[in-house]
Amino acid sequence: MQVRNVADQVRYKRMNTEELRESYAVENLFNPGVIDLLYTDVDRAIIGSAVPTNSELFLEATKKEMAADYFAERREIGVINTGDTGLITVDGEKFELRNRDMLYIGKGSKDIRFASRDPQSPAYFYIQSYPAHTTYPIKLAKFEEAKRVELGSKEEANERIIYQYIHLEGVRSCQLVMGFTQLAEGSIWNTMPAHTHMRRSEIYLYFDVEGTNVVFHFMGEPEETRSLVLRNRQAAISPSWSIHAGAGTKKYAFVWGMGGENQEFTDMDGLPLTDIR
Repeated sequence: MQVRNVADQVRYKRMNTEELRESYAVENLFNPGVIDLLYTDVDRAIIGSAVPTNSELFLEATKKEMAADYFAERREIGVINTGDTGLITVDGEKFELRNRDMLYIGKGSKDIRFASRDPQSPAYFYIQSYPAHTTYPIKLAKFEEAKRVELGSKEEANERIIYQYIHLEGVRSCQLVMGFTQLAEGSIWNTMPAHTHMRRSEIYLYFDVEGTNVVFHFMGEPEETRSLVLRNRQAAISPSWSIHAGAGTKKYAFVWGMGGENQEFTDMDGLPLTDIR
C-alpha cells in the first residue's frame, strides 16, 4: 500500500513538473500478477488495480494504513474491468465481468478474490474504495445496463457518452459515485467548459489511450491551472478545489470515481472560459 498526501491549493502553485506528478499522478498501476494499492488523504480514498494471471489474487487489508482485519471491514468498493473477461469472488459468490462491466462490493464483505478467464489475456480490474457507514448489497452492473448520457458535439471536439453505474438512480452506495466516459472518434475534450465540485473529490483513471498518445489532465484553481501528461491506465487525483478537464491527442476513455459530502452527479460549478488562466 502506497500512501499519498497531496499538496494543498497553496503549495501546488510552486511545484515543478516532477513534484506535481509525485503529488497528483498515479503511474504504477496494473502490474501483472499483483494487486497495487494507493491510499490518499483526499477523502481517504484507496485506488488500485488487480491483474490476475496464473493464479487468483486476494484483496487484503493492510494493518498499518487501514487498521482493519479485512479490506471491506469499514469500506465500500467499486471495480470496473478495463481488460478482458475476469472473475471476482466475494465470500464464495462468483461474478463474471467482461470489459467495461462494474461490480459494487458493500461494507462487510470479507473474502474478495480476482481471477482472469484466460491468464494469457487477463482482466485489468480498476479498484476505488471509500469509507462506508452502512452496508449496501453487492451488485453486478453490466455495460449494457449502465445509464447513458450523451453530451458534447463534434464541432466542439467533446462528443462523448457518460456511463453511470454507481449513483442515486442506479447501484446504491454510501458515498461512492462511479462510472466511465467514452469519447467519440475525433473528440478530445473530456469536459468543457471545466468545472469544480467542492462537495466531492474525484479520481480519473485514463484507459484505451492507444500507443504513444497521451492525455493532458488539467488541474488547479481556475486562475492558476497546471497540467499532468498521463498515459494509458494512469490516474489523476483531483481534490475538491481543483478544476476538472482534460484533452487527449486521440479519443480515449476514463473511469471517474467520486467520494465526499453528497452523491448528486450534477452538483458541479461550471467555469466560464473567461475565468480560466
